[in-house]
Amino acid sequence: MVQIGYTMMTEQAGPRELVEHVVAAERAGFDLSVTSDHYFPWLAEQGHAPYAWSVLGAAAQATSTIPLMTYVTCPTTRYHPAVVAQKAATTQLLAEGRFRLGLGSGENLNEHVVGGGWPAAHVRLEMLEEAVEIIRALFEGGNVNHHGTHFDVENARLFDLPDEPTPIGVAVSGERSCALAGRLADLVIATEPKAELIESFDRHGGSGKPRVGQLPVCFDTDKDAAVTRAHEQFRWSLGGWPVNSELPGPAAFDTATRFVRPEDVAKNVPCGDDVDAFVEAVRPYAEAGFTEVALVQIGGDHQFPFLDWAEKKLLPALKDL
Repeated sequence: MVQIGYTMMTEQAGPRELVEHVVAAERAGFDLSVTSDHYFPWLAEQGHAPYAWSVLGAAAQATSTIPLMTYVTCPTTRYHPAVVAQKAATTQLLAEGRFRLGLGSGENLNEHVVGGGWPAAHVRLEMLEEAVEIIRALFEGGNVNHHGTHFDVENARLFDLPDEPTPIGVAVSGERSCALAGRLADLVIATEPKAELIESFDRHGGSGKPRVGQLPVCFDTDKDAAVTRAHEQFRWSLGGWPVNSELPGPAAFDTATRFVRPEDVAKNVPCGDDVDAFVEAVRPYAEAGFTEVALVQIGGDHQFPFLDWAEKKLLPALKDL
């Protein structure tokens, strides 16, 4: 049975609201939660980008049972991996074992702010691999010194560590990232229901490990309003990873999606309040071998109606997958 998660999407709500949303998601019966980690929203219409790690600390204290996870943090440019390791260990302690560290190679949208340039895709994967190795070494305790191709670590040690190392997930989009995840990660993360990603992850050592997907949805009792909102705030998602990882800011995403129509978005995002349509959108993830799917309700000020509807209608229907 696929576990159904809730997404705290930092691009579309402020920090206090995000915590209120995940508290309500726990109460509604979602199996897990994930949190994006952005410096910018994808589009100006989304309107937010609070610091995800402060939100996670507050969420860890405000909730008691729902698992938490970054979906995902880039540990290579905006954050040094040694700092990510410290943040993750602290969050795990606050969450009392409910936190998982989801990592990815990042997007120019968020990482450009530190002025270090945006490396080529193959370099970003090299950096991610080295970062994971540093984080794992710090999770083991003791002093860490590292002088690698992309990072230096001088006499680092985490003084506050959970009893068990925080599980690490790696986001994948192709064969090379699947090989990295299969070798180094405790779980795999993907935003498309592609069975070939799961198969590749398994071939490279991931067999039996959790695999977490994500799906945008737009609940509203007025379907036309849902389609309009999904187009306004989520048309960027149709660009695909090779494009979305490279664009430098919300204005660029606005320009790149100027010809995307509402009906184009509605083909990819279930909109309205038809439970069957939402279930059928989740089904490809189950069939591809995903064990968890985190839903993203589009619209920061439309979370509570969605959570109420999900508790009463959607989550019971999804239990049959």
